[in-house]
Amino acid sequence: MKWLTFTFLAFILMLLLWATSDLPSRANPQSPANVHLSPEFTKLTETEIHVPNIVSAILADFRGYDTLGETFVIFTAGLAVLLVLSSHGRKKKDPPKK
Repeated sequence: MKWLTFTFLAFILMLLLWATSDLPSRANPQSPANVHLSPEFTKLTETEIHVPNIVSAILADFRGYDTLGETFVIFTAGLAVLLVLSSHGRKKKDPPKK
């Protein structure tokens, strides 16, 4: 059974390495995100949003629903961790003796 697990993990590793070979290099100014989105956000922030901080404008206005969803996911994960940790420390009471 161990060889099957090792083979599966090796396959997944090779698949991930193959998939990352198609990604653009780091800090590439010609990557699709830098060519299409960044100039558009910069132009619209100055003319339509009127917010001096471009990061706040992107997070609050352009990607507002996305930011709200990410906040909800992080809140839910934190709540789940708190529930698991709070129930782990409780001791079970012994049944009353007759």
